[in-house]
Amino acid sequence: MTAVRAVRPWGAPLADLILDQGRIAVIRPPADRATGSATDLDGGGLLALPSVVNAHAHVDKSWWGLPWQSYGGEGTTEGRIRHERDRRDELGIPGVDITTRVLTEMVSHGTTLLRSHVDVDLGLGLRGIEVVKEAVASFDGGIEMEIVAFPQDGVLRRRGVLELLDQAAAAGAQHIGGLDPAGIDRDPVGQLDGLFAIMERRGCGLDIHLHDAGELGAFELDLICDRAERLGLTDKVTIAHGFALAQVDASRRAELLARMGEAGITFTTVAPLRLPQLPWRELDAAGVGFAFGTDGIRDLWSPYGTGDTLRIAWQFARASSVVRDEDLQRILVAATSGAGRFAGRPGHDLVEGAAAHLVLLDAENPMDALVRTPPRQVVIGNGMVLHDARVCVRD
Repeated sequence: MTAVRAVRPWGAPLADLILDQGRIAVIRPPADRATGSATDLDGGGLLALPSVVNAHAHVDKSWWGLPWQSYGGEGTTEGRIRHERDRRDELGIPGVDITTRVLTEMVSHGTTLLRSHVDVDLGLGLRGIEVVKEAVASFDGGIEMEIVAFPQDGVLRRRGVLELLDQAAAAGAQHIGGLDPAGIDRDPVGQLDGLFAIMERRGCGLDIHLHDAGELGAFELDLICDRAERLGLTDKVTIAHGFALAQVDASRRAELLARMGEAGITFTTVAPLRLPQLPWRELDAAGVGFAFGTDGIRDLWSPYGTGDTLRIAWQFARASSVVRDEDLQRILVAATSGAGRFAGRPGHDLVEGAAAHLVLLDAENPMDALVRTPPRQVVIGNGMVLHDARVCVRD
């Protein structure tokens, strides 16, 4: 393919996107179709957006494509961990075939850039990371992913996990994860000291799950800011979930956000139902970036999930009472161009010189695309057509 013809970038007038070696080389007014190449793709006037970014996934844990699995085990965090450990070998999780199916589903929803947490534990070692890398490689460079080595079962309470995280970072994982330093390990200082020591030694990032609520979660945020500031690890930390931020009072939140803005700390959210949403306007005012993710998709924690991050952005906007055009577009940016840095693509947009990651939709404008979340008609990753709803491209 040499050109994507007759599309409306971000709802602008019709244009042709000329692609060269996986990049958008030129954006120009539409040329006469008779002058086109046989490899050109006819956009048919569709809306063009930068591809959707899934900034918080767990692509290694799904049973997508297997027969239905009934919810079992206890509903507590400890119960879910035990249930997953009991059944994952039986289901072949993690597995290359299942993970590839999950990624294919995400691509069909417009995602070509991801950050995924991948379990690292005493039973799996680093095998899950290798499985995910193999699945990503099957797309021949069409999708890009940053990996978080994730200690689902805690960092300190299982001797040897901290060493596995260090090994994962040494082997090239872009981030290490953490999990509720107080609620899971019951040693917030110890967990965070261990994780930040790895960051300092290996140069990796930290993407840490924080579910602990209220002032306990705020205390953990303070501890993270302390370490980021003291060690000079600016732009290296992402908070996943971070429910406490929306639960403390306004003055406490402003204090936390000011510190996080200075340290370049970012947030990801899956727009959870029945919980307060991230205060996105306050994050913007403090310069704290945020992005959306799908979390688990039909895994042993929950049967829910479709892999559609645009739908998560819709859920966030609806729950946050976002209705004005400029605000709807801001939320869409957080799901697309604004989230590129979470997957190693800070210049992710429909501009000349950017990598050709884009999605075409039948929508009137960007606001309509968010509010209606229409089917993704065409998905292009690094200049390759990965999904075309009009023609079967990939099994």
